[in-house]
Amino acid sequence: MMEPEISTMSGPGWLTGQVLLAMPTLRDPRFSQSVVFVCAHNEDGAMGLVLNRVLRKPRFGDLMQQLGVEPYPPQRDLPMGQGGPVEDHRGFVLHSADWSAEGSLDVDGTHMLSASMDVLQAIAAGGGPRQARLLLGYAGWGAGQLEEEIWQNSWLTAAADEDLVFDTGYQSKWQRAMAKLKIDPGMLSGDAGRA
Repeated sequence: MMEPEISTMSGPGWLTGQVLLAMPTLRDPRFSQSVVFVCAHNEDGAMGLVLNRVLRKPRFGDLMQQLGVEPYPPQRDLPMGQGGPVEDHRGFVLHSADWSAEGSLDVDGTHMLSASMDVLQAIAAGGGPRQARLLLGYAGWGAGQLEEEIWQNSWLTAAADEDLVFDTGYQSKWQRAMAKLKIDPGMLSGDAGRA
């Protein structure tokens, strides 16, 4: 796991800490029925993590052994997922705000994002944040790109909650998120349009 710079972006960040729900009109197969937690958003672009794509291999313990993180085997296991198609070799730990280290990004007061070995070592030792997920890769948008995709009805936005962010019910996460918005996915059309 590399230690990238995570910095807060200036600007309004109106989507930071929100969840994006892919609409049927979104034709990109990498994001079909995806639920994405927006970690940062401003006039320069946006960065988020896909929450409902399971990563079968490597397993957390195998990755900790490969990275030389002690103790091995880890005293605690983390669910792992595919965070997105960009830089899928980089790891990000999305976690609760009860733990942080130098370089951790406070996303919204409830969720933190860490990309250093410190969080992995704390978790392997049985400590660290109460809730956490390790995601490889991320989703990124350039300036104005996400706003344009929302305007084109590719995404819905919703408030993030602990179930959507941290539970491991990956197969039903998109449907459950839609249900929280009182939307029946079966009633959605795959055709884009405006009234």
